[in-house]
Amino acid sequence: MRRASSSLLSHLKHQNNITTTISPKHLSRDISSNNITPTTPITTEQSSQHCNITHGLLLNTHFKTNQSHQFFQRNLNTHFEKPLNLNSRQRKIKDEVDAVKTFESAMSISEIMKAFPAVEAALDKNDPKLGLACLKVSLQMEKEGTQPEKTFEFASRALKILDSVDKDGSLSVAMTLDVMGSTCFSLKMFNDSLGYLNRANRVLRKLESEGQSFDDIGPVMCAVLLGLANTKTAMGRREEALVDHKSCLELQEKLLDANSREIGVANRELAEAYVAVLNFNEALPHCLKALDIHKNELGNNSVEVAHDRRLLGVIYTGLDEHEKALEQNQLSRNVLKNWGLKSDLLRAEIDAANMQIALGKYDNAIDTLKGVVQQTDKESMTRAMIFIAMANALSNQEKIGDAKKCLEISCGILSRKESASPEEVAEAYMEISMLYEVMNELEIAISLLKRLLSVVKKVPQEQHLEGNASARIGWLYLLTGKVKEAIPYLESAVERLKESFGPKHFGIGYIYNNMGAAYLELDRPQSAAQMFALAKDIMDVSLGPHHTDTIDTYQNLSKAYGAMGSYDLAIKFQQNVIQAWGSHGPSAVNELEVAKQVLEELKNNARGPTSDGVPAKTSPLPDTNEFLSSKS
Repeated sequence: MRRASSSLLSHLKHQNNITTTISPKHLSRDISSNNITPTTPITTEQSSQHCNITHGLLLNTHFKTNQSHQFFQRNLNTHFEKPLNLNSRQRKIKDEVDAVKTFESAMSISEIMKAFPAVEAALDKNDPKLGLACLKVSLQMEKEGTQPEKTFEFASRALKILDSVDKDGSLSVAMTLDVMGSTCFSLKMFNDSLGYLNRANRVLRKLESEGQSFDDIGPVMCAVLLGLANTKTAMGRREEALVDHKSCLELQEKLLDANSREIGVANRELAEAYVAVLNFNEALPHCLKALDIHKNELGNNSVEVAHDRRLLGVIYTGLDEHEKALEQNQLSRNVLKNWGLKSDLLRAEIDAANMQIALGKYDNAIDTLKGVVQQTDKESMTRAMIFIAMANALSNQEKIGDAKKCLEISCGILSRKESASPEEVAEAYMEISMLYEVMNELEIAISLLKRLLSVVKKVPQEQHLEGNASARIGWLYLLTGKVKEAIPYLESAVERLKESFGPKHFGIGYIYNNMGAAYLELDRPQSAAQMFALAKDIMDVSLGPHHTDTIDTYQNLSKAYGAMGSYDLAIKFQQNVIQAWGSHGPSAVNELEVAKQVLEELKNNARGPTSDGVPAKTSPLPDTNEFLSSKS
């Protein structure tokens, strides 16, 4: 989702008798993110981070505390109790032993860096022990997260040495690749990050197939999978990221107690990943499981439970279960208030107001927002969101003038936040444009959507929002009769959303349908038929053949083939339309009658002069809470 955090608590596993060869057992890696106790509050920002960018959970493996920072240990056959009369070879061995011992005992980054030059001087430049030393430096630097360029430099050096020892890859190579992928992520070099993490994943899968102990490779596999999920999310490839999120949770459940707090956090992270693609049905069971675990482990008044409940409120809102959403939101606010988490509480209050609006309780929502706005800074994003919610309530009360004033205030704040918070600003512009659309201010809505596109142009993780905005611009251009202007935006929307959600998502079906309507309007029936056919294939699967929007697509196909003079196909699809409307029973009597009339016209046209029949139907795009959501 939104924020980048490449922190990974990396530990090195104690091993006996490290010699001049490297085996996969020489290193392993523990992973950790927010190790939050019941008395440690976390902010909303931290809570949202672990949905998209968290690098793992504390895995309770067999690593011991006194082993976690050790790097080398050697069983030496030679002891130098009285280092007298040493020849040059003995002196070299002793210097190496002393350097390695000092380095292995170093724990902080300052101690490690102080000890590293002696190890570097004592070892050959291609010695695998030097590769491991470089890896230890990079791991500790990554843990502190302050010098990503230097971290990458040491990891690259480690990889070069370790690769020369084992071309097929070892656990230490996989760990090094993971560090490089994580570091590239923090530097926003997402393509490079993906490359290193994919290679790490291949190495780990090979080791797994060769019988490597899961206790050794499992923690590293979790780190790599979460890295892949975070990187793909940052690149806008959210559906692919979900696969990695799910795989990571499956591994964590093998490594940890099923009712551990860490598994609770992992389930909430997966739920948030589903929410990010508006797949609320899949998000619900994971969020409920997180809530159940955290209630049992931490109690009802813990911050973790509060965050679970707030997310559950969002999920219930997405499922149109607004009473349940408001109930969870209230329980969450009670805890947040007790902990004194003002920022989290303010955002939860805004959530509550939006839920009240969804329930038609507009006066209650306005009262809630009036109470909250007094607690915000005049230039804060929170204040901008309050005025958007206020405008929504006022618009529903048909107080259009007051609603527009609220939106103008919000836009003024947002315009000054575009560089600092592009993702939040872009999402706010989307909400505002949709409110202007409802108020029939289509030109203003289009201008805001174009402004959104300029804001997210350099934010790859928001390309799904870019696709959504392009789709709505195309739709609004169709509504205003600017058909030629609509097509490039619709085409761009398809490309962006394919990358984010895959080619078969139902939202893409709506866009294809609108593209078909545009081509038909431009008297290009063949191109129109191609677009309608693509829309039909998607909607048949995602919505079902009897869904009203799917039926409209069949009707459009009939229209397109009729315009081409392909009456056999036109009649075939029109018969599908009649059959589908017939399944709706008495509620669709009028639609069924019109469909039968169109069929008769097509049969007549097949025998004689053509007729225009009924116009093609465009597909109104759902609002932001529905568009691109998965249908159950």
